[in-house]
Amino acid sequence: MKKPTHVRIAAPGRQGRRVLQGASPLLLVLVLFVGCGPREESPVADTSEPGSAPPVTPAELPRAAEPGEVADAEAHARLAVNAAPPELRENATVLGYTPEGELLTLRRGTNHMICLADKPGDDRFQVACYANSLEPYMARGRQLRAEGMTGPDSINQRHADVEAGTLEMPAEPATVYSLGGAPEVANLATGEVTGARYVYAVYTPYATEESSGLSTTPAQPGAPWIMRPGTATSHIMVTPPVLPTPPTLPTPESEDE
Repeated sequence: MKKPTHVRIAAPGRQGRRVLQGASPLLLVLVLFVGCGPREESPVADTSEPGSAPPVTPAELPRAAEPGEVADAEAHARLAVNAAPPELRENATVLGYTPEGELLTLRRGTNHMICLADKPGDDRFQVACYANSLEPYMARGRQLRAEGMTGPDSINQRHADVEAGTLEMPAEPATVYSLGGAPEVANLATGEVTGARYVYAVYTPYATEESSGLSTTPAQPGAPWIMRPGTATSHIMVTPPVLPTPPTLPTPESEDE
């Protein structure tokens, strides 16, 4: 019995034409029939901004706060977003704490920024906003802190998690905006923050001194520098210097006085 002939269907082009030239007329008809069949629908285009992570889904965020569960939730949200650039504040997601310390979602946003409200129970005001591609890293840190692991131990554990494939770091640079100071810098009634200090960190996993052109200490006050170079949590730090308060100048006396 004659063995069946196996014909390879090549992609269009010079090689594909050579394959089809040796095929039988019946096979050519079959190929044309298959090629003219219904096309598979193209996937929906990704309309998110280039290099940005998609908004975090509800399943990846803490549960939503019930009405009244967090006192002055809207006011705390207004304070929290002060850490972010002005154009990113209105549509940011905001997380905040109950009096017992449970982290909840105070507001679901629509952009790629997550803000963390001030945690009650200490003598310091501290809020932060960060690219949502950092949420797995931040959430893991909160989990380790709840288990009693903080500082270098928490960082080292997260490095181990990345190496084990259980924690994913952003593929593109991702920024953290931090704003802090004494409690009196925050006005809960107005949502304004005055006199607090900003600190910025741009996470660039595995960046080194050589790849970034940065040193591990700031060259001068306010200059960028790289922290934990060559690791999964490598990041560029920027700490603007604290400027002295300008002196109050005396008001010139009127010639009439």
